[in-house]
Amino acid sequence: MEGPSDRSDSGSGSALQAVFEQLRSTHTLSLTLTEPLCLAVIALDRYLSAQHPAAESYSYDLTVTDGRWRIKCQFADSLSRWVKTGSLRCGAGVLVSQLSMVHDETRLSHSYIRIDSIHSVVDLPERFLSVQDVGSIPEWCQDHVTQSDGPLQLSRKYYLPLWINDDPYGSVWVPYSPPPDVVIDVSRITLLADLDAFFHSSRRPLPLLVRILHRSRIRYYGKPGQNIDFPFQVYCEVADQSGVMSMVVWNDLCPEWFNRLTVGSVLYLQQYSLKHSYQNRSRPQIRTLSLMTFNSIEISLNPRSPASVVTVIPPKSVQPQWDLPDVPYNFATRSEVDSMNNNQACDIIGLVTYVGRVERIRSKEKTGPEKFWAYRWVHAVDGTTDTPFILEIFSSSQPEIFNNICPMTYLVCTQMRVCKTGCSVYLTSSTETQLFITGCHKKQPYVNEPKVKAFIQWTKTLKDSVMLRRTSVGGHYCYPPAPPTNSNMTNEPITAVADLKGELQSLQYREHRRLAVQGYVAAVQYHAWPPQPETPHSEQQQEGVSVRGVSDTGAAASSSTGEEMTLTQREMDSTSPDSDITVSPKRRRVQTGSIGVHRQYLTRSKMQSNRQVGVSSHEEEEEERQDEGELESEESEVEDASVRRPAVEKEIDHTSQDVQQAASHPTALWESRVWPLVKQQVTDHICCGRLDQESIPEKFHFDDREVLLHHLNLSPARWTPDLTSQTHTHTSVACTGYFTLTILGLNQRAAVDVQFVPVISPDDPRAAGVPHTQHDNSLLSCISTGQLCVQPDGSCPAPESLMCSAPQLESERVVCIVDLCLLGERRVETICSKLYRTADICQPDGTP
Repeated sequence: MEGPSDRSDSGSGSALQAVFEQLRSTHTLSLTLTEPLCLAVIALDRYLSAQHPAAESYSYDLTVTDGRWRIKCQFADSLSRWVKTGSLRCGAGVLVSQLSMVHDETRLSHSYIRIDSIHSVVDLPERFLSVQDVGSIPEWCQDHVTQSDGPLQLSRKYYLPLWINDDPYGSVWVPYSPPPDVVIDVSRITLLADLDAFFHSSRRPLPLLVRILHRSRIRYYGKPGQNIDFPFQVYCEVADQSGVMSMVVWNDLCPEWFNRLTVGSVLYLQQYSLKHSYQNRSRPQIRTLSLMTFNSIEISLNPRSPASVVTVIPPKSVQPQWDLPDVPYNFATRSEVDSMNNNQACDIIGLVTYVGRVERIRSKEKTGPEKFWAYRWVHAVDGTTDTPFILEIFSSSQPEIFNNICPMTYLVCTQMRVCKTGCSVYLTSSTETQLFITGCHKKQPYVNEPKVKAFIQWTKTLKDSVMLRRTSVGGHYCYPPAPPTNSNMTNEPITAVADLKGELQSLQYREHRRLAVQGYVAAVQYHAWPPQPETPHSEQQQEGVSVRGVSDTGAAASSSTGEEMTLTQREMDSTSPDSDITVSPKRRRVQTGSIGVHRQYLTRSKMQSNRQVGVSSHEEEEEERQDEGELESEESEVEDASVRRPAVEKEIDHTSQDVQQAASHPTALWESRVWPLVKQQVTDHICCGRLDQESIPEKFHFDDREVLLHHLNLSPARWTPDLTSQTHTHTSVACTGYFTLTILGLNQRAAVDVQFVPVISPDDPRAAGVPHTQHDNSLLSCISTGQLCVQPDGSCPAPESLMCSAPQLESERVVCIVDLCLLGERRVETICSKLYRTADICQPDGTP
């Protein structure tokens, strides 16, 4: 019997063609395949749901290929979790098990294929590796199947970006082009200062001649059930010789004009409307311009009633007698930022030395569909001090720039806001921030600014090889650091350890979430980095260092720690989109070697894990199938029944090898006295496995620029075979090992493993902007400060010496600040960024 991933072209043409012929001949419009069909995902498109506004906010169209043909299909809403968690991605293989034909009964000759169920997501079979250009694969066209550039559900006329809503995306957004020569009549124009008189009368206002000083990012306000073709909005601040006023671009005009309404452009506006200004929004700070700002009314550009007429004047045609103000800038050097006020706006220019991965945070808006903001952390230097700018840059509706920020580029950020928290100072972008990188600076209005010229002169004194050694990318990064131990923690809500599984289950792809948990440190493991090849268990026991509490009870349970950890990490293997973030309260006895211990299930892949460790029998398999059914029914709210998969055959299990490699033993271990006594009664134990390579920053190399950016950015909406097939050598920045802390909840019913990666060198990007605190290099001090102290001889303390101080944690009640991030493909990052003793935490009234 041929495996699903080996299914090849049939004699009638292709695998897709054969399936479509079966679907066309069926009388029920639905086809369940006896053998899953393996297809390559070449495009993922997202749009606002139309049919089920109360269920899923967004729907997805999936473009797939069998290598011979490609076709766009609708992805059933019940399967959307596969996309949201990053499990289904472009360039992966998907095993389709059920599909159907959908006819739009309100239109003539509009039908499409819907994928109703998938078996799993797999690595691409070898036959797809020869694909170089997905655009050259012919599109499947039949009379009964409609192909469209837009959503298959024709009630929507546009696609949204795959992960956020505020970027221009798709062919409906007209690209930038130089404005053509025009002839305008400036004899009958009005000034911004005179618009108030028009607003309070019935007269139609005269044309305006203004310059764009600032432009906001795109705002998307679409909602299910809304009957607006293009629900987009963009704010601009425009000015003439009389003052500054807001201009709002609405709906259909946004895709038509957004890319052409650049900062510094001069506009001739006709047939615009005047409205009361919306006050509850952010506004740019314009302190260097001595002009009046009119905040009571705003200019509205509408696609109809009346249809506004916008004309962009070419720069060479702008006349000095028009007396239009220049774009105002307020450039600040790094040495000046420390003395600036909190929330003060400034513009900066710097040489990029560090670029973090793109992450997402969930919007706090309570109305409308769920929304995420995309952001990344960047370091840049300008030569005025050794300390870099620490920049929190959110997407500015400039994806071609935001996604291409890399080390050694010259970066300009406008309208950045100063953020001061304790001793930490950083800059965060605003709604009006504009980004410019090397290749975009030519002819920009800021090129003649004195501080920009001074920066360019400084860069001429640098050696590329020297600066390149200071560069790095990626890794876990979160700024500012948690407050000092003697500060209150009112900004960090405390989450019960037992509630963490719900937090993990709700995470979406690259979503970052910081929270605090309270409990006791039950165990500490130290792992060397990079991971070493796994040695036999007996050798590992001889090489490892074990440090226990005063009472060395529970020897049998302690000796099984390595085996338990291996088993736990194997439990993390599953093709469910929620595999390693699903925690089940089910408990059963599992035999590991000669030691019988109670274990709590982490995932439904426990059945597969048992087969891997050789403890499954025919009777156990029958029992496992029953357990799997129970677990599936418990997760019905998270995962639709149509995506529940049977036990995975070995030939399509592409993750078991990685999981086995991840099950490395610690080189040092400490357990509290209470842990061997209570861990068998723990209902939920959330284990994190081995530290993911993506959590460690790495050196930047020019030769690997494209592949590094591909990994740092969010998963793309289009498959680019030449990028996904490339690999590079991961050169870690200043990381020799990490700790895994087991935090036991106060009620001893739940536990969670978190990873702590200490800062050991100033080369680590996490060391920037963080004061170096001298301490005794005890384990508690290291976790509390986040860093090791270098010894007088320049070396770092050995792991064994740190672990020898672990007994200080015995019975110590602590609060752990945890950073969560779903990296995609069933990988969850759980990083301990700080540990507090509760005795050291001040209450809001200042008392301990």
